[in-house]
Parts: sequence; structure tokens; C-alpha cells
Amino acid sequence: MLRVGVLGAGHLGKIHLRLLNQSSKYELVGFYDPDEISAQKVVSEFGYTFYENINTLIDAVDVVDIVTPTLSHFDCAKKAMEKGKHVFIEKPITNTLEEAERLVAMEKEHRVKGQVGHVERFNPAFISVKSKIERPMFIETHRLAEFNPRGTDVPVVLDLMIHDIDAILSVVHSEVKQINASGVSVISNSPDIANARIEFENGCVANLTASRISLKNMRKSRFFQKDAYISVDFLEKKVEVVKMKDAPENPGDFDMILQNAEGVKKQIYFENPNVETNNAILDELETFAEAITNDTTPVVSLAQGTKALKVALQIINAFEK
Repeated sequence: MLRVGVLGAGHLGKIHLRLLNQSSKYELVGFYDPDEISAQKVVSEFGYTFYENINTLIDAVDVVDIVTPTLSHFDCAKKAMEKGKHVFIEKPITNTLEEAERLVAMEKEHRVKGQVGHVERFNPAFISVKSKIERPMFIETHRLAEFNPRGTDVPVVLDLMIHDIDAILSVVHSEVKQINASGVSVISNSPDIANARIEFENGCVANLTASRISLKNMRKSRFFQKDAYISVDFLEKKVEVVKMKDAPENPGDFDMILQNAEGVKKQIYFENPNVETNNAILDELETFAEAITNDTTPVVSLAQGTKALKVALQIINAFEK
């Protein structure tokens, strides 16, 4: 078992603490949070060990789980890596691209492993169809959330849209060619609603919309590719796969056949991938433990987290243009 310590005991930090405490792959050593009053409440309620000094906790563990505000991600990860500790960092990886690139370099320098908490990669709906997404040429995503003051210290792109950016980059194996975007601040000092159009070198186009002042929650992505349409509902954990193939010479009475202007006939059929129930946060933490134990590349590497951050910052910069 890997000894793990958690930095940050806020809303998400408490979830990580609970899951790590349950995991068979980790031994939860304790946690650190600069707010001692809040930390003592966590101790009294759950019984986890509180470390008053961040360095003392880092020294006592093999893995440091960073669930602090984004502004402190780099400093926390730097402290841990310099002591030879593996790091799990909640998304976004850091506040700036320069910080993220430094962590990627430090990962190699100190021979440790790092993973970024892009939890939607572990969403069972996405997992069930990811292998079927082959060379998508148009992607549309909608990530809408009801207003919550938590997270409004950063633009909606870094708060919500970055989930979809990472998922898209994991299936579109091409460099970004051009980005156009617009963002609107409604209640926060930073944009609460954003739309971005990402064009890739291979011709794929992705249209992303994110809002944190919606009247309802929605997390849907649609992938269009040659002879297939794939829909992923990250919130409801449902998928829809519609495919086309050459129509048989003698179609059945219930076969769905389309014919284009050139007379080519295609048969429409549906696939129903099995969506297995899981705990995505637990899975991301435990696959990181497996990557450390087996010396393999984490599912969401620091390099991938950096790439997602780079695109997110390009979108934010496009607002100003």
C-alpha cells in the first residue's frame, strides 16, 4: 500500500479523504489545511489525522494528493516533488502554463509520477464509447451548471470547460490550428458563459459551450465521424451510438435504410455499449496508484494536463481579441 497525504480539506478534499481511507491501494496518513478551525472540524467529524505543518506531512508519505485552490497547486507540487514524492493534482494542473511546464520538467528530474484530476476521463459513459470514437470530424459539447459561488474565482473555462477540452484532446490526435471564442461575465468578475470553436490541423472542429449560471445542469458531448454519431451524457451516464453501413441487397422490413442523391444506400443501426457503474474519483486515484506500482504512464499525465491548460488559456486569451 502507498502512504498518501491530502493537501486541502474543502468540499472536494473531504471526498478524496473519504475515498482514500476506503481504498485498498492506499494508507491514508493524514491531511494538511491552512485553516486550522476548519481542519479541526474535519478531525472531530471523521477522525482523520491533521498535520499542522505541510512539510511534515509530505515527509511522512509516498503520494501527495493536492486538492487545494488552483493558485497554490504549483507550490504544493513543487514541495512534494523536490522531496521525491508522487503527486496527484486536481484540475486545472496549475494557474499558469509556465508553472505546468515546470512541473512536467520536475517530474522527470526527480523521477516521480504525476496525474491530473480530469475526472471525466473516468466517467463510465465516456469509458464505454471512447474506443469507438475514431477520427471525429465535428464535436459539440454543452456543460451547463446552476450557479455555485465555489469556483467563481476563475473563468468558467478553467472551472467547467476544461473537462471537455481534456476529453476532446484525448480522442482528437491532432494539433490545434486555430481558436475563436467569446465569454460573458454575468455575476462574477470573470466570464460565466463561454463558447469556443477549436479547429484542428486534421480538419476536425470542436464547438464547446460552458455556463455556470444555467437554470439546469447539463454535461453532454456529441461526436460525429464517418458513418457514426456518438452521444455521451456525462451527467446521466448514458450513451447513444448510431452507425451506418452499406445496406444489404434485400433489407428486412424493419431495417432503416437511407439513400443519398447518388443512389448510395446505407443502413442505420444502433449499438448499446454497456455502461458499468463506478466511482470515477476513486478510479482516478486508484489507477494512479497502479501507475506508480507498475511504473506505467498515468491515465491523465502532467503533460496531458498541461496541454489541456494551454488550450484553455488560449480560449481565455481569445476573449480579449
